[in-house]
Amino acid sequence: MRTQTSREASSVQDQKPRVLVVDDEPALSDLVSMALRYEGWETQIASNGTDALAAIREFAPDVLVLDIMMPGLDGLEVLQRLRAEGDGVPVLFLTARDSMQDRLTGLDIGGDDYVTKPFSLDELVARVHALARRSSNKVQVVDSSVLRVGDLSLDQDSFEVRRGEEVIGLTSTELEVLRVLMENPSRVVTKAAIYESVWHGEFDGSSTVVELNISYLRKKIEGAKPTMIRTVRGVGYMIRPASDD
Repeated sequence: MRTQTSREASSVQDQKPRVLVVDDEPALSDLVSMALRYEGWETQIASNGTDALAAIREFAPDVLVLDIMMPGLDGLEVLQRLRAEGDGVPVLFLTARDSMQDRLTGLDIGGDDYVTKPFSLDELVARVHALARRSSNKVQVVDSSVLRVGDLSLDQDSFEVRRGEEVIGLTSTELEVLRVLMENPSRVVTKAAIYESVWHGEFDGSSTVVELNISYLRKKIEGAKPTMIRTVRGVGYMIRPASDD
């Protein structure tokens, strides 16, 4: 679970959302920081993993923009340490790596989203805003109801997800993808609809971020248990009780 101490308190007091940009290329981190400041963010920069960990504790960012490939402590190691400490700050990876395995590794250890270098500044800013909205929703009371599909439940007050009696830990992005599916039980939800609901952008048909998050949802929710999330080839996804054929 994401810690809700200094980070939430600082956001309420300062009004401006906070973002920490971590990259060993000063020109790139300055550019990203400038773009986000222009959009109303309070920004801070770190040039390596060690400095990033110290800045996270002092600055308490609402979103972390984190380069993967850095000398010394790389982005993946930084995130592993944060998650081991129970810090659930949303993380957007910056990566020059474009292989599916690298993306899966980043999401597997608790990353929320990624942008592959070279990237559009407009896209990066939009994704940072989307992560902040999802993170904010996790600590506010949005709805008193509980979504249920079979033995799977999503409490919209606490954002606790259970399969039977088992509590399942999800990233903020995975949680939002699951919510979209559970709000439409036994109905096919297109990839475009999921993308537009979660990432608030127009789906161009080429992004794999929906497939990656569905893959991790399946691993966490299903594991060795009966299947709930089904793929409708060429269309999208559907969630329904495991007993339904």
